[in-house]
Amino acid sequence: MSEKEPLIRASDTLQRQRLIEAVVAEFEQPLLRYTARILRNGTLAQDVVQNVFVKLFRQWQPHQRPNAALKPWLFRVAHNEAVDLIRAEERRKGLYKRCADEPHDVPSPDDPLEDQRQAVFASLEILTIEERQAVLLRLQQGMSYDDIAAVMNRPRGSVGAILHVAVKKLASKLQGRGSV
Repeated sequence: MSEKEPLIRASDTLQRQRLIEAVVAEFEQPLLRYTARILRNGTLAQDVVQNVFVKLFRQWQPHQRPNAALKPWLFRVAHNEAVDLIRAEERRKGLYKRCADEPHDVPSPDDPLEDQRQAVFASLEILTIEERQAVLLRLQQGMSYDDIAAVMNRPRGSVGAILHVAVKKLASKLQGRGSV
């Protein structure tokens, strides 16, 4: 191995990085617009576009240059990622619906809190999926913040914040204000 070899590799790496940055600069906004319209959600669109560029980075060869096939490839990968995300979300919604339709513990007819419990469960649709997950794990499963954090792969403090926001939304809805 010669002394020039590491310098050549460093130069190739720097050039590769600059080319990828140029591709990102050119295609990020068009891809975001495209995927945001497909998903109707800007945050999910950002995740999709990020995944597209991660895939590009992994496949980019050291001496590769952008060519005419790059743009269609980027949009095809973005489309596939967005469709996969939509399908996963539909599966998740179906799972939530099936779980919600399953019979739960049959409450005692003289349980004074049963009406309140039913009102809370009926109001869960105002919550985001993440908030709903945290509330159900806490109230229905009786999990601790640490357990919920492990299930959701989030920091413990984040779980507390998610639950706080969810409880405020539910309280507002149940007090008749209905605003989220």
